[in-house]
Amino acid sequence: MRIGIDLGGTKIEGIAIDETGVERQRLRVSTPKGNYVAIIEAIASLVADIENTSGEKGTLGVGIPGAISPATGLVKNANTVELIGHPLDRDLGQALGREVRVANDANCFALSEATDGAGANKSVVFGVIVGTGTGGGIVVDGKVLTGPHAIAGEWGHNPLPWARDDERPGHGCFCGRPSCIESFLAGPSLSRDHREHTGQDLKAPEIAARAESGDARAMATMARYEDRMARALAVIINILDPHVVVLGGGVSNIARLYREVPLLLPKYVFSDKVTTPIVKAKYGDSSGVRGAAWLWPPKR
Repeated sequence: MRIGIDLGGTKIEGIAIDETGVERQRLRVSTPKGNYVAIIEAIASLVADIENTSGEKGTLGVGIPGAISPATGLVKNANTVELIGHPLDRDLGQALGREVRVANDANCFALSEATDGAGANKSVVFGVIVGTGTGGGIVVDGKVLTGPHAIAGEWGHNPLPWARDDERPGHGCFCGRPSCIESFLAGPSLSRDHREHTGQDLKAPEIAARAESGDARAMATMARYEDRMARALAVIINILDPHVVVLGGGVSNIARLYREVPLLLPKYVFSDKVTTPIVKAKYGDSSGVRGAAWLWPPKR
């Protein structure tokens, strides 16, 4: 049995899957606020509940909104700030009496989709989470590519490529730099762009729905967004040339992205032909927690 934990800012979700990826159990609890020790205790309790119910002990993987620094062994780059500066994998391992594998949540998402999701049987998978933030993960031949700084796939914290005059200097990002891809492509950024151009305060799904119904202002907003996504993904395709790009997160539910963005890629990709498929995640919001479980790979 494999247990995966998705540690988010508001909830901690746990899942148990068998050797073939079939879900056996799922539980969730609220994430304790401002208390690192309480977070450790909540995860340990959740794992204990899963194992007591199933009567079986499992391997454990944890996805977090950050990464373990190879330099220090401590959590960095986490928007759940209580984790920063702590050896989460070691502390959880001590609490549970076993090895615990911890990875960035976007890497877990990509691993899930590459293992038995929309990117299954593809050699190189680039997974994108576009929701309240924008993250990315790379899986090559079934293994997560993390890199020596544990930042491989951090697509959202690079500047928007081929920025236009009206996109400069761009909005600030939580990382402290201006014009990050995240500041253009995250769901709240789509809403902000529409509000700045129209004065309408709408969520991303409603903007997309209005665009599909022929609303000219919503269509213009979506056209700007889709061109920005095409530019951002073109850089990934130019560097990595993945066999598939898998989208997850709330914005991935906008169906027109899969129709419009591929049509724009040839304008920016350095190739005579662009056939890179852009597909929706098979497991949706469950990909992160499933990928955490798959940090212990299937036996071949």
